Amino acid sequence: MVAVDAAPAARQSITGTELYALELLRRLPAAAPWCDFVQYSSRPGPRSGLDLTVLPTRRLWAQVRLPIRLHRTRPELFFSPAHVVPVLAPGPSLTVVHDLAFERWPKAYPARQRAYLQFTTRWAARRCPLLITVSKSTGRDLELYYGVGPERIVVVSPGLTPPPPPPSAAQVSDRLRRLGIERPFALQVGRVEARKNQLSALRAVELAGELDYVSAGAIEDSALAQTLARSPRARILGRTSPADLEALYAGAEVVLVASLYEGFGFPVLEAMARGVPVVAADNSSLPEVGADAALYVGDTSDQREFATAINRARSESPALAERGRLRAQAFSWEQTAAGVAEVVRRLIG
Repeated sequence: MVAVDAAPAARQSITGTELYALELLRRLPAAAPWCDFVQYSSRPGPRSGLDLTVLPTRRLWAQVRLPIRLHRTRPELFFSPAHVVPVLAPGPSLTVVHDLAFERWPKAYPARQRAYLQFTTRWAARRCPLLITVSKSTGRDLELYYGVGPERIVVVSPGLTPPPPPPSAAQVSDRLRRLGIERPFALQVGRVEARKNQLSALRAVELAGELDYVSAGAIEDSALAQTLARSPRARILGRTSPADLEALYAGAEVVLVASLYEGFGFPVLEAMARGVPVVAADNSSLPEVGADAALYVGDTSDQREFATAINRARSESPALAERGRLRAQAFSWEQTAAGVAEVVRRLIG
């Protein structure tokens, strides 16, 4: 028996970590048929397609309610696809560390949240015989900040959810018009916050020529969103529906991933799978994901360099689109599940 903290997969709001948990847990039982995976959650996940055992509680679920059940069932292994290993969990544990942004950019996190993330990551680093990371970059950060030896780190890349059939030109035009987008545009996908570096991306777009800048993602920093929205060349959409996001990808001239740090960087893969040229910051995990299928900016604060890369991506769009589609084919959730299953096998035999 392997007990799983499936709570992230049951959340209503899906970001990178929740997507990882959902897609992995859908496939893990088939990848490790010798295990009985019991997936626990604090809430139902009717749209997840997972067989969840719900342990309802209002608070302290991961550190109190879940460990109580683990002590009753005594699984051979506890697995968390998203950082947190309960302090009171019995037996061996395994977790996936997605990023250490709270160490790289501490000011981006409230003090209490950062303290909790540091505590749970430090505990996982002590408690788990092996640690899975989603990129070599995150593995290096585990070594740097928590002294984890490289022999205990296993890199298993996330997969790519195959995109739906592309919308028609008429559908794209209609949705973009309803979103207030009427000119050629560069797209940035992700939460509006300082770490995503939207302001540098906007300034580069303003220098690049006739493009507008479009941001699609939940607004975490309202002051930053207001600053962006003051530009006549910017359209700040906030959280968008899946259908609107597909129209944005289909209509974008280029996708910008200007983040100061990413544990993995799903928008790079998503754009490449859809044949959209990518210009990304040359830092953290982003070159691992994009390889030679994206263009990179060494210093995103140098807006001329950034603007030059944007225009180059537009001029080289057909070649970048072809390389991007090929690169995206190297990532699948089945491979991710197989990699995690191998780590489980190493731990429990």
